[in-house]
Order: sequence, then C-alpha cells, then structure tokens
Amino acid sequence: MTARATPRSQPARSVRIDYVEVDGLKLRYAIRPGRGGTPLLIFNGIGANLEVVLPFIDAMRGREILIFDMPGTGGSPHSWMPRRFSGLARIAARFLDRLGYPRVDVAGVSWGGALAQQFARQHRRYCRRLVLAATSAGAVMVPAKLSVLAKLATPQRYLSAEYMRRAAPEIYGGELREQPELIREHSARIMAPTTQGYLYQLLAGLGWTSLWWLHRLRQPTLILAGSDDRLVPAINARLLALLIPNNRLHIIPGGGHLFMLHRLETVVPLITEFLDSPNPSRGALTHAR
Repeated sequence: MTARATPRSQPARSVRIDYVEVDGLKLRYAIRPGRGGTPLLIFNGIGANLEVVLPFIDAMRGREILIFDMPGTGGSPHSWMPRRFSGLARIAARFLDRLGYPRVDVAGVSWGGALAQQFARQHRRYCRRLVLAATSAGAVMVPAKLSVLAKLATPQRYLSAEYMRRAAPEIYGGELREQPELIREHSARIMAPTTQGYLYQLLAGLGWTSLWWLHRLRQPTLILAGSDDRLVPAINARLLALLIPNNRLHIIPGGGHLFMLHRLETVVPLITEFLDSPNPSRGALTHAR
C-alpha cells in the first residue's frame, strides 16, 4: 500500500467532509451546500481525490454539490475486491440513498465520465441531466499516443511531484503545456491513491464500452472536450454526440485534459446554463472561448 499524504490545499470552509458506510465500504465524501435546485454529483477522474476538483466546486456558486472518493482513493479505504463500473454505479446509487438524495444531476470527468454514463443508464431515475467532460465511450475510444497511455497505466504521477512536473504536459496537454506553473497548484491538491485502489479503478473499465447503448440514454447531456486533450482526443466527444440522442457538444479551443479545472471562466457558465435551462434541447457543435 502506498503512503497516504494529506493534500496541502485544504477544502474551502463551505465544503463539509464526512464518512458514510455503503455496502460495507467506508466512503469519504464532501458536500457543498447550495440554494435550491437539483444537486450535482461529481464522478472524479481515475485515482483522483475530491480535493482535486475544489476549484470547480468553489466556482459553481449557489449549487449544492456532492462528491465521494472512490474506494482506494483520497480518504476512502480500498475494497477487498474489484468492482466493475456497474458495481460502482450501484454504490453511487446507494450513497445517494444513504444521504437522502432521490434525484441529482451528474457530472463525470475522464474515467468518471465513463462511470457517469453507466450510472445514467443503470440508475436513470436518480439522474436528471448528465455532463460528460474529457471522456469517451470506453474500449472503442480513439486512443491517445502509446507514450501517454503508458504514463497513465501507473499512479506514479500521484506519488511523485517531480514525475508529475515532467509528465503532466504530455499526459494532459492544453493549459499544463502552456502554463507549467499550474502543475504545482494541481499537485498541491493531490492525495495519492493506494496501488490496489488505482489498479481496481483500471480494472473497472477494462473492456467496458457504452457504444452499444448510448442511443438509449434519455437524459439531456452536455458533452465537453478540449481540442488539445492528449489523453482523450476530442474526436471521442464527437462520437458521443453522434450517439446520445439529446445532447449539446462544446469543444474548448486549446483546452487540455484538465480544462474543467483550468478553464473555469468558460466551463462554469456552460454547465450552469445547461443545468438551469428549462428546455435543454439538442444543440449544435460550438467552440467555446
């Protein structure tokens, strides 16, 4: 098991962190209270603890937001057995039951975007609207370069700040390639996952694809992608938009894989308008600025 470091960037005072037991698992979660409307549940990227998305949570002012550390990441101990996306989606539904949330909007980023698709299909009564960011349909995705995928296969970037500094521009592209000072800020929010927890997250998506059933999703869906995403090329977002019946697609020019954290002035208005709109009808492709 890897050492668990406390992130140097502490949660905002408005974010309440606690633990809840779900299916025998002790999950560390956070709630940022809001002022009405449908709460937003976030599924994080692979190996990432909840502190990583605090800049996004802080920027989504007025909206109630929930997030939990997946088993083996952040402050959640890893489980004794791996779970597929279907099992993790079931845990998320029971997490909402335990906290008393009958219906939420769901935002999934990268690996969490795949889980969000599974959740929307498997537990549709819980999911009102769907936001998919920097993600794909899974095993049939247009892949990144082998050099990038090799760096993703291990949690080394979470374990070594120096490795993160060297590898982040190639892995994430976009903002971290153009503004390397952002790497230090990102690293300060990281709590290293356990090796077992990271491996189990990799196994959750092994061979998984949503390609065969995306046309059955009925939730209005906002699809976001960065044009300079080295890990999940933007063509994967275009494929999602072709298959999901009711969607809006926005490509962030120059955005890298972490545009949800570093392009807040762009993504927050897009997501807020989509979630608040009384009629989020299918939208044409736009290149957000």
